This record gives sequence, C-alpha cells and structure tokens, in this order.
Amino acid sequence: MKELLSQVNSPEDIKGFNYEQLENLAQEIRDEIIINLSETGGHLASSLGVVELTLALHTVLDSPQDKIVWDVGHQSYAHKMITGRKEEFKTLRQLDGLSGFPKRSESEHDHLNVGHSSTSISAALGMASARDLQGQDQTIAAVIGDGALTAGMSFEALNHAGHSGKDLLVVLNDNEMSISENVGAMSNYLSKIRSNPYLHQVEKDVGKILNKIPAFGNQITKTAARLKNSLKFLVIPGILFEEMGFTYLGPIDGHNVKATIETIENAKNIEGPVLLHTITTKGKGYKIAEDNPSKYHGVSPFNIRTGKKKKTRDKPTYTNIYSQQLTELAKEDEGIVAISAAMEKVVGDFKDEFPDRFYDVGIAEQHAVTFASGLALQGMKPFVTIYSTFLQRAYDQLVHDVCLQKAPVKLALDRAGIVGKDGETHQGVMDFSYLRHMPNMTVMAPKDENELKAMVKTAAEYDEGPIAFRYPRGEIIGVEEEGRVDTLEIGTAELLREGKDGLILAVGSMVPRALQAAQELADAGIDLTIVNSRFVKPLDEELITKLVKEHDYLFTAEEHLLQGGFGSAVAELIVDNNLDINVKRIALPDKFIEHGSQDDLLARYGLDVDGIKKQVKAVISNQ
Repeated sequence: MKELLSQVNSPEDIKGFNYEQLENLAQEIRDEIIINLSETGGHLASSLGVVELTLALHTVLDSPQDKIVWDVGHQSYAHKMITGRKEEFKTLRQLDGLSGFPKRSESEHDHLNVGHSSTSISAALGMASARDLQGQDQTIAAVIGDGALTAGMSFEALNHAGHSGKDLLVVLNDNEMSISENVGAMSNYLSKIRSNPYLHQVEKDVGKILNKIPAFGNQITKTAARLKNSLKFLVIPGILFEEMGFTYLGPIDGHNVKATIETIENAKNIEGPVLLHTITTKGKGYKIAEDNPSKYHGVSPFNIRTGKKKKTRDKPTYTNIYSQQLTELAKEDEGIVAISAAMEKVVGDFKDEFPDRFYDVGIAEQHAVTFASGLALQGMKPFVTIYSTFLQRAYDQLVHDVCLQKAPVKLALDRAGIVGKDGETHQGVMDFSYLRHMPNMTVMAPKDENELKAMVKTAAEYDEGPIAFRYPRGEIIGVEEEGRVDTLEIGTAELLREGKDGLILAVGSMVPRALQAAQELADAGIDLTIVNSRFVKPLDEELITKLVKEHDYLFTAEEHLLQGGFGSAVAELIVDNNLDINVKRIALPDKFIEHGSQDDLLARYGLDVDGIKKQVKAVISNQ
C-alpha cells in the first residue's frame, strides 16, 4: 500500500494533509486504481478523472454528516478508497466483493445506491429539504457529469432547486469542454469574485440602501439590476444556471487541489443553490486512457503497459451480430434509422455507413422513445437500441407515445438478462414484465445469433405496432451460420426435442442450456421435450396447449425475474385454458441481483445447465 494512502482509513484522516500531500495522495490513489482495475476491470477513465475533486470534497466537507451524492457512481473509486474500503478494493465487482458503484449497505458514506445517470440533483435536493424540515445544518453536494446533465431529469431537478432557494451544492464534473486560456482566466477571475461571500453580502446591503431612497430608490435598483443582467449575458459563462436560480462558480481546474478546496469552502458560505463547474480530464494520469477516454471508460482486465485486454474475444458478441445485421438491412431499406442514448457502440458501424440516418440523443431515453414514435408515425423504421436496464426509464413513453399510438417502433434491448459485474442497477432482468403487459406490444428473444438476425429482419418488416427483442451481453454461441435470413411468423414457437417425461418451455439464452440439460438428463433416464418459445408475447398458444396436454410436468425457463415474466405468461395461459399440469418456473428470485461474473450468478441462481438439471430432477423424482 502507498505511504500516504496507508494512513487513510476515513475522510477525517486527510484533513490534516497539506496541498502537496494531497497531490501526492492523488497520485497514489491513481496508481492503486490502475493496478487493481488491470486485474478486476471496471470504470477506469471516469474514476481517474475525479481524484483531486474527490479529495477536495472530503477535505472541506464532513462526511457522513455532510452528504456527497455521486451521479451514476462509476467515478466513485477514490471515494471508496478514502472511506475505509481500500483493503477491499481488490474485490471490486467480484462476487460478494465491493460494488462498482456507491451502495448504502456498504458504507455510511454512500448515501444513494446509484448506477443510472442524472439522479443526483433530485436526490440531493430531497436530502436538503429533509435537512431543513428537521432543523439540521449539513452541506449536501451532488456530483454530476456533463453527460448526465443532458438528461431531462437533471433539468427538472435544477429547475426545482433554483425555485426552492435551498442551500445545495451541485458540482458539475465537466470532462469534455475545452476552455481557451483567455476565457479560462476571465472565468477564474469572475469565480473568485463571485464566490466571495462578503461581496454577496455587499450586493444585498447596497440593494437595501438603494430601496430606502425616497422616490428614486426603486428605479435606481431596477436600473442597476438591468445593467447587472446585461453584463452577465456578456461575460458570465454560467448564465443559464444563474437564470435558473443558482450561483455559478467556475470553470475551475478540477485537478488543482488548492483552487478546488478554496472554491468549495467559499461555496459553503453562499446562501441558496450553488453550481460549481469543474474541468477535469477523463483518464487523468494514465496516458493511454487520456488519449482514448471513451475506450477506457469501462475496461476488462488489461495490461498496464500496453492498455490491451488480457483476454481477447474468440467470437463476436450479440451486439456485433445485431449491429451488422441492422446495417446490412439498412443498405436495402432506406426507411431504417437507428437511435441510441449516448451509446453509439450499440449500433456498430451504422453511424459511419448512414450518418444521416443515425441519431444519438444523449442520456435521454424518454426522448429517444417518443422521438422514435414520431419517426415511425411518418413512415420510417426506427430501431431504438438501448440497454434493457435503461429502457426502464422510458416506461410511460412506451405506453403512451408508442403502444397507444400503435407506432411501429423497433426496440432492441441490449445486455438483457444477467450482465454481471455492474450489479443491481444494470441487470436486464425486468424487460419481459414491463413490456408484455402493454397492449399492442410484441416481445421476442433469440436462442442464438442466427435467430437474432431473423428477429432484426422480422422487426424491420413488422408494421402492425411496436416490436421488441432482447439479446444477452457477451459472445455468441457459435452455431453454424445460416446463409439466408428469413422473417419469423409472429407468435410461433419451435419444437426442438420430443420426450415423454416432461416439457421445458425455454426462451432466449435459456434455450441452449435447456437443450444441453435435456441431453445430459437423458443419460439419467429422464426424457424431456424442449421448446424454443421465441415469443414472450404473443405466446404460441396452440403448440403450448397441445404439448401441455401430453405431459405431466411443465417447466418454464427464462433469464429474468420470476414475477411477471415469461413463466407468468405461460401460467396465465394454463389458467385461462383450464389446463391441468404440474408447473415449475425456473427464473431469478424476487430480489435485486447483485454483482459478480455472469457464470457465477447463473450458477448461484440455478440458471446454468447444472441448475436446470437439479430443478427438473427434484420435481420429477419427488412425484
């Protein structure tokens, strides 16, 4: 452990450090982050960029009494190290180890479980309001990135905070903007003047004096206010925030510990909401990440010297297959357009091939969905490609602006099912349930890469309403490639194997596992029928009803939460048709699924081949 970092077990331990020691500590923390993430993987560039800012916040504020709310949270690694978790840092994102995000159950210094962006200002304002109602006196700070600030929720929170006038510190961590030297000097000068609490008091006192002058007071005050506002529009960079009711400070260099500490100290003494604009470098201190911050935003284990992954993929990913198929179809169909929400990589080369037909709307999933509806209602074929967990944010837009309109929007849900080390906030295990109950919605899940291609084509040609398909994170199975890609008949399942002892209706990633389990169970004398259901909505009612009548035991298998998913849909079908059969649903339990590798989590919850075999044998052998 590094010399200074070894002395730090809580934020209190850094308060006696001088500026030089804090700068040295920042470098030690960076070294630890790089060394550990080269083994575990994680969010590298973003965490490297906020080390000095983190130290400055913890130097000035008294955590956990004062509260720091991190937006998204993938930049919180330095925060974890100085809040008593440095010894556990080597377990980051591993099963039963440290979370890659702030987690309330992990530390008293973590005040919000986060992982989705643009929530910090809303939560911090709520905490500030509770503080005032309870007659307390803490500083509440929200740390938000420039990307997260593009989301509508951030502006809703800023609007409310400015209107409320409550004491709240919003730290804008801007790692994109480049400030020229002259503009930066002027901004820093204005920041020093305007962050001085005594000058703010002078401004108030002058206003009071002018108002007391008979006859002329009000007019002089109004004239001064107009002059002040005119000058602000000319020289103050943060006028938008000022007009929303914030005192704007900055931009300042977020890697200058002394300047950042002094500005935060001044900000604490300003009444009302304050926005501190800091400029940081993503990947700071690791040149490879600085040169390519997007690539090194999230990393798997890598070689520190070269920056290259320690393990390269043997096969393409499902994301690769989806984006390639979409791009190929778009060459023949000019109506196809692609939409992403701040993740261009999910559509591969589509942007380069069709720049006029690609839209990245930023972190704005709600807008993405309604925007797609507008395109679809005017005859285009929009593919909205969003991680399963993030599409949750657009629930109302899906209901009201897509399904109610019967708009033929195509929803591609990347990283569906267990995604692994990002944990609770990122597992894509709720999409069946939040999509299948929407009228007019069609929901699919492929068993392999060939079927994914067929679903992309099916979605492109389907014009009777919205259609969604989900696909998992990671490498494809590697089945033999089919030369021709055909569309699927909506609502039809595929009978893969016939047996007399039980029936497994599987969907998506569970199909190949169910098949393998059936083959291995056959050696134990259990003969199973396996169906690739393909469609969660509509179900293949005719085939399912027929097969249920021929078997005594029914198993449903899905990489999804038990409540409201595929198994629930099948159970509803059985009840509605008065069918009599023993049913066992194989799915994830009613809980948020923790972080860990995909394989570890699938095994823990019985969704791997061995888990399926065990659950099938337990039911059939006990009857």
